[in-house]
Amino acid sequence: MFKKILIANRGEIACRVIKTARKMGIQTVAIYSDADKNALHVAMADEAVHIGPPPANQSYIVIDKVMQAIKDTGAEAVHPGYGFLSENPKFAEALEAAGVAFIGPPKGAIEAMGDKITSKKIAQEADVSTVPGYMGLIEDADEAVKISNEIGYPVMIKASAGGGGKGMRIAWNDAEAREGFQSSKNEAANSFGDDRIFIEKFVTQPRHIEIQVLADGHGNCVYLGERECSIQRRNQKVVEEAPSPFLDEATRKAMGEQSCALAKAVGYASAGTVEFIVDGQKNFYFLEMNTRLQVEHPVTELITGVDLVEQMIRVAAGEKLSITQDDIKLNGWAIENRLYAEDPYRGFLPSIGRLTRYRPPMEVAAGPMLENNTWHGDAPTGETAVRNDTGVYEGGEISMYYDPMIAKLCTWGPDRASAIEAMRVALDSFEVEGIGHNLPFVAAVMDHPIFIDGEMTTAFIEEQYPDGFEGVTLDDANARRVAAAAAAMNRVAEIRRARVSGRLDNHERHVGESWVVQIGKGEPLALSIAADHGGSTVTFEDGTTMRVEGDWTPGDSLANMMVEGAPLVLKVDKITHGFRIRTRGADLAVKVRTPRQAELAALMPEKLPPDTSKMLLCPMPGLVVKLDVEVGDEIQEGQALCTIEAMKMENILRAEKKGTVSKINAAAGDSLAVDEVIMEFE
Repeated sequence: MFKKILIANRGEIACRVIKTARKMGIQTVAIYSDADKNALHVAMADEAVHIGPPPANQSYIVIDKVMQAIKDTGAEAVHPGYGFLSENPKFAEALEAAGVAFIGPPKGAIEAMGDKITSKKIAQEADVSTVPGYMGLIEDADEAVKISNEIGYPVMIKASAGGGGKGMRIAWNDAEAREGFQSSKNEAANSFGDDRIFIEKFVTQPRHIEIQVLADGHGNCVYLGERECSIQRRNQKVVEEAPSPFLDEATRKAMGEQSCALAKAVGYASAGTVEFIVDGQKNFYFLEMNTRLQVEHPVTELITGVDLVEQMIRVAAGEKLSITQDDIKLNGWAIENRLYAEDPYRGFLPSIGRLTRYRPPMEVAAGPMLENNTWHGDAPTGETAVRNDTGVYEGGEISMYYDPMIAKLCTWGPDRASAIEAMRVALDSFEVEGIGHNLPFVAAVMDHPIFIDGEMTTAFIEEQYPDGFEGVTLDDANARRVAAAAAAMNRVAEIRRARVSGRLDNHERHVGESWVVQIGKGEPLALSIAADHGGSTVTFEDGTTMRVEGDWTPGDSLANMMVEGAPLVLKVDKITHGFRIRTRGADLAVKVRTPRQAELAALMPEKLPPDTSKMLLCPMPGLVVKLDVEVGDEIQEGQALCTIEAMKMENILRAEKKGTVSKINAAAGDSLAVDEVIMEFE
C-alpha cells in the first residue's frame, strides 16, 4: 500500500480524500494556490506545496507544477478528485512516465470515455442506446446552426472535455445556437483548455439517472446502484439521491449490467459513473461516462457502506476488489444537497466574500456506513444520519476563482420519507452568513410536492420556478407555528430586558400576556401567552392553542423549539420589535408588539425602494468579458447587453424592456461588485 499520496485538487473533495487516507494510515500532500494558502485542505494535510497564482490555469491545472510538487514531496500516488486534471489523459501519462500511481482509471480509458464524442461512438459500437446527435467536431457557429437544424431543436451544445455544467447551453432556435456555441467554446477553453464542441438532441422531460461502477485491474467490475440527479439548474446538479424513486429493480439491473459491460470494453479500473437520460417509460439512453469520482458519491456510500475513495486507492495499488455484485445491497435512502455560494434571489448568480458565520449541523452516523465501519469522522450515532463534506470554515474566504460549491450536506434514513425529514431539520440547522447561498432554495425543494412524490425531471427548476426563486411563503398552519414560537421567544427576551433594567421582580408579573404577532406583511395575529416551568401555552384569538417548548436564550442564533410536539428549528436574528426568522426556506420579519404598538404600526407609511428600472446593475462580483452595445443604441427586450464572467461561468445580461443606452460605466476587463451600475437607459 502507498505510504504517501498527493491530492491534485482543493476544497471539499481534497478534504474528503484526506479523511480516507488518514483512516488507512497514508500520509497526504496538499497543493494550493495563493488564494488557498489558508484553506481547510491545506491545514488538514500532512504536507502542503504552493503551486502558483489563484487562476486554475496558472496553478491547479498546470501539469508541470503538480509534477514538481510530487517530485519534491516523494508522493507515490496522486488522487485527482474531480474537475481540474481528473480526466486529463496527459496528466495520467505524465504520472505513468514518472513512475507515480494515478488513483483513477488507465490513460486509455480516460481517453476513450472521458471525451464525450469518443465515448458516444464507443457506446454506439457496443449497441448502447445513445441520444441522437452530431459526434464530429464543429468548426464555427454557422456549422453549429446547420447541425442544430438537422437534429431538430431543442439541442444541447456541450464541451467535449466538459463536466460540472461548464460549457453547456440549450438552444431552442438559430440565434441561441449561434450564441450558445460561442459561449460554450469560451467556457470550455477557460475551464478545460479544450474548446471542442459537439451537439446532441435535448430530450425534453427527462430524468438524469447515473450508475456508479467500481472496477479493478483484474477484470472485475460491480455496480453500486443508481443516483437520481434530476434536480439541476444550468445543467449543474443541485439535489441528488440514492436510490432513484423512479427505477424498478429490473431497470436498475439492466442499467447496471450495461454500465459494467461498457466499463469492461474500455479496460476500466477505478470508480466511475455512467450517466443516462431516462424517459417516462423507463427507456434509458447513454449520456456520458465520468472517469472519476463524482461530486455526489456520498449518497452511494451511505446506502451501500462502501468507501469509494478507499476502493480507488486499493485498485490503484493493484489490489483486487474485495466485493462482488452479490455483496452490494442497497440499504435505506440517502439525499445530498449541494451548498453553493450563490444567491438564489438573484437567479443563482455566484456570490463571494468572507464566511462570517459557518456552523454546519452536527454529523450523526447511521446505516450501512456505520455498520461497515467506514464513517468519516467521530460522529455520534442515531436512527438517521447527517454527513457534511466541506472544504471551508468560519472566517474563510469564498474566492471568485473556483467552483461556487462549498459543502455537500447529506442525510440517510431507513426510507425516503425519513431521509427527507432529516434533511429538512439539517438544512434549518445549517448557519451560513456573509455570502449569498442557496440554503433557502434547497429547503424549499425538500417541501415541494413534486419532489416529495418523486416525480421530478431535469426541467423541475425551470418549470416550478420560471421567474426565479423569490423565497417561500409559509402556509397558515406553519405561520401559526412560527408565530407561537416567536411569542414564546419574545417573552423570554422581555423577561431578560426587564430584569436588566430593574423593572422585574422574581414573580415576573410585569411581563404582559397579550401580544400581536405579524409575519412579514401578513395579517396580524392577536394572541396571549401563559408560561409555566415546562414551556408556554399560546392561545390565538380564535381560541386555538399551541404548546411551545425550547431552551432558546436571547443572543442564540439558532432556536431548537418544539411546537405541539413537533420540532421547529429557527435561525434567529434580533430586529426592532421582533426577530428575523429563517426556517424551511422562508426568510421572515416577525414583529411581536403589544396591542397598542400594533395599532400605531398599522398607521405607519411603507418605505419604498429606490427606482433602478433604468439601470443595468451587476448581479454578482465578476469580470466584464464584453459589451454588446454602445451609447445611443436602441435596444429591444431580450437583447444581449454584456457578458460577465464569475467562477468560471459566463453570464449574458439581457435587456428587460425596450430603451436607449444613455451611459456606459464599465469596460471590458473591469472587475465589478454586486449592484455596481454597468449602464443606464433613457
